[in-house]
Amino acid sequence: MPANKITDYFYLKDNKLVVLKGVYEPLDDSYLLAESIPHIQKEKTALDLGCGSGIQGINLILLGAKKVVFADKNPIALKNAEKNLQSLKLKNYELIETDLFENIKEKFDIITFNPPYVDSESIKYIEVDGGKKGREILDLFLEKVKEHLNAKGEVFFVQSIHNGLIKTKKILKNNGFKFEIIAKKKLFFEELVVFKAWI
Repeated sequence: MPANKITDYFYLKDNKLVVLKGVYEPLDDSYLLAESIPHIQKEKTALDLGCGSGIQGINLILLGAKKVVFADKNPIALKNAEKNLQSLKLKNYELIETDLFENIKEKFDIITFNPPYVDSESIKYIEVDGGKKGREILDLFLEKVKEHLNAKGEVFFVQSIHNGLIKTKKILKNNGFKFEIIAKKKLFFEELVVFKAWI
C-alpha cells in the first residue's frame, strides 16, 4: 500500500475526514477527549500535540479557537491533518514537526494531548507505545507542559487507568497545577479518563 494512501474515514461533527496509512486512527480515546472539551472563547490559541489525523485541533477550531498549532513527530500525520483541514476549508492553523515540545517555542491558552499509553519495553510504534507502564511519553509531557501555557491556560489529556492515576495527580500537583477528571469511559479491557489541568 503506497504511503499517504487513505486507509479509513472518521466523522467529527458530521464532517467526513480521512486517515492516512501510518497515522493513528481516531478511536474511543480520541472521541472521549474531543467530546469533553467545552466551547472555546474566540481569542484563545491552542496546541494539538501529537495531532495525528487532526481530530483534536479541528475540533478546537470548530469550537471557536482563534488559532491552532498542529504538532506531531510523524510527518505523515501532519500531511493527514492538513488534508482534513483543507477539506473543511479551515485557515487559522499552523503545522509543526516536533518530538513533544522540542520545536514548540510559543505559549498557548489550551493544549490537548492524546498520548500513546500502551505498556511497552521500547517505543517502536510511536502512535501507541507509551514505554514502561505506558507512562514514558505522558510523564515527559507533564513535566514540560506548564512552560507552554499562558496564564490561566488549560490542558486536556487522555490516560488509561492502567497507567496509574495517582502518579499523574502527583506530577500535576508538584508542578503547580489544579486538576480534575472531567470524563470517563469504560471499555472491555480498560477505563479511559480525561484530565483537565490548569494553572
